[in-house]
Amino acid sequence: MKDQFYNVSALKLWLHYVSINVRSAMQYKLSFFLMVLGQFFVSFSVFLGLYFMFQRFHSVKGYTYNEVLLCFAIFLMEFSIAEMSARGFDSFSSMVRTGSFDQVLVRPRNEVLQVLGSKFELTRIGRMLQALLMFVYAIPRCGVDWSFSKILTLLFMLIGGTALFSGIFMIYAAFCFFTLEGLEFMNVFTDGAREHGKYPIDVYGKKMLFFGTFLVPYALVQYYPLSYIIGKNNNPLLTFLPLLAILFLIPSYLFWRFGVRHYCSSGS
Repeated sequence: MKDQFYNVSALKLWLHYVSINVRSAMQYKLSFFLMVLGQFFVSFSVFLGLYFMFQRFHSVKGYTYNEVLLCFAIFLMEFSIAEMSARGFDSFSSMVRTGSFDQVLVRPRNEVLQVLGSKFELTRIGRMLQALLMFVYAIPRCGVDWSFSKILTLLFMLIGGTALFSGIFMIYAAFCFFTLEGLEFMNVFTDGAREHGKYPIDVYGKKMLFFGTFLVPYALVQYYPLSYIIGKNNNPLLTFLPLLAILFLIPSYLFWRFGVRHYCSSGS
């Protein structure tokens, strides 16, 4: 009963953090809408590259334009939700560098919850809008025979993908305990993955598929469930495969705890 109360209390606190961030962003409405528009066009430029390539080539390794567009839309939604909600980890280096993480440690709340609540990037809704438009366009043109299991697969892809990218952001933040600044190579696993994720992972070869299956499980929230949705694989067990990506949060959190134990205040 106590744990249940704590979980509800933590959720209320996180929602309160989100409310503060949203209200703060809306204080400057023009700036907010320009940022949303900018995020939209950043993703739109990637879509244009995809569109013009398929004007020359009718398929990529057996995938049609609409199937690739569906893949890109879902993967971009996963990334956008994670970046919106876990932005506190992505910008965590400033908390370590300025010593403000000291304040987090002395408060009677879990530090993960506080870091998550420190930043909620609502402007990423621009990318989400781009992803939704691509999704709505591709759905009726993919010839998908929608069923309850495929709708469930799509939902699990969004949940698993959000958890996966949130875990990567947490690892990025944990490195800051030792380096003070964020490591740029981690962008390969976030922004780089977002760019390459517009195509199903098997397009890049068997080694990349192995990496995306057993090391950083992008394929669990992209290639395998997508192949079930578009009818390239009829194994119904693929519906639940994206949920395995949630397990990536375990090593991410363990590395985060390792970083917290070795944290030394900057003294500023």
